Amino acid sequence: MIPVKAGDRVKTDRRDAVMQAKLHRAVELTAVWVPDAAHEALRDLVRARATAMRVAGKARQHLQGFLLRHSRIYPGKKGWTGAYRRWLAMVRFTHPAQQIVLDDYIDAVADAEARVERLTGQIADLLPTWSLAPVVDAVQAMRGIGFIVAVTVVAEVGVFQRFDNPRQLMAYLGLTPSEHSSGASGRRGGITKAGSGLARRALVEGAWSYRMQARVSPKLLARLESLPQAVRDIAWKGQLRMCKRYRHLVAAGKTKVVVVTAIAREMVGFIWAIARATTPATA
Repeated sequence: MIPVKAGDRVKTDRRDAVMQAKLHRAVELTAVWVPDAAHEALRDLVRARATAMRVAGKARQHLQGFLLRHSRIYPGKKGWTGAYRRWLAMVRFTHPAQQIVLDDYIDAVADAEARVERLTGQIADLLPTWSLAPVVDAVQAMRGIGFIVAVTVVAEVGVFQRFDNPRQLMAYLGLTPSEHSSGASGRRGGITKAGSGLARRALVEGAWSYRMQARVSPKLLARLESLPQAVRDIAWKGQLRMCKRYRHLVAAGKTKVVVVTAIAREMVGFIWAIARATTPATA
């Protein structure tokens, strides 16, 4: 990352070399981590699954919009369950064209869901060959971080050792508040939303689990069994802190969206500690 002057309109190899030498001497150059071919390939696969998830969501919206437009409303409380899918199979239209549209929308949803499941399986199959697979397993010690969230965050961040402290990682993921201060005046705004939106969205979704009381569910216990005690201690300490902080911020009158974003920011700190305590496999 090389700083550039706003009014500089002349670019030659000689001027670039001189400028880089001056910036290097002034310690103004920021190092950039470059992923290797294996890391970039797996990151592409993770992003392809995220794209498939968005396509599946759109397909569901199209189907539900079509049904709502024709007053076909599901009587149950929750959609996309087994009961909802059985209800879809029983919906009938009098005109053949409308029935064709319904069947096509249902097939589009099924194809999109099959694509997501297929890509998820391929990620799971390729993960053991990745050098950062131990980090993915260790990060899953955190509550709200399952397999997909863990592999997404690790794939987007890469090597956690390049961050000297968790605040740098929080800023890298765009979870720190923006600020515009000058003199005696100061104003803090929403989060900067810098970096990977995919990783940030996955962390915020996982942060919603901390609105419940601190506990170790059977699914989380199964993930913890093969992990070192040091990693388990960090994860439990983080769960106690974040569950308590969620209740404290809600009691202070903060909106739930703001509270969950703050919890996601703290999650990053504990993820950083777990990742730094885990030694990646040799590529």
